[in-house]
Amino acid sequence: MKERIENEMKLEFLSKATNESFARITVAAFASQLDLSIEELADIKTAVSEAVTNCIIHGYENRQGIIKIEAKLEESTITIQISDNGKGIENVDMAKEPLYTTKPNLERSGMGFTIMESFMDSMKVESIVGLGTKVTLVKTIKQQSEQEESEFNMITKE
Repeated sequence: MKERIENEMKLEFLSKATNESFARITVAAFASQLDLSIEELADIKTAVSEAVTNCIIHGYENRQGIIKIEAKLEESTITIQISDNGKGIENVDMAKEPLYTTKPNLERSGMGFTIMESFMDSMKVESIVGLGTKVTLVKTIKQQSEQEESEFNMITKE
């Protein structure tokens, strides 16, 4: 019988661009307790990177603040909450639209939320103007046997 995985972690760091990779790698190391594929690990790292970058660029803009990450493992699911106490988002629905950006002068595509949504099973954004934003990302990891069956089916359809 497989051991039931339950664990959690909390991390706080300054909203410096250099800390984005630290956050991504830390969450990836924590998530690796699950039996994930390289693709699933890459999806989690990319989503975390996008969320942290949003906190730095949009949440705190030209000032420093604290970014918090809380992650929980339950069975084969990881739940990651990334939050800031920055300026908040006036219209979350509009911000989630592909290509929408409040920083057109930066080389950013306005695809952060879209990327998070596509790489994770679910994404929830909560924000209060003047108080900050919290993004909750959830991903359920397929068991290796399910992944192998899925890959086999893709190969046999070609």
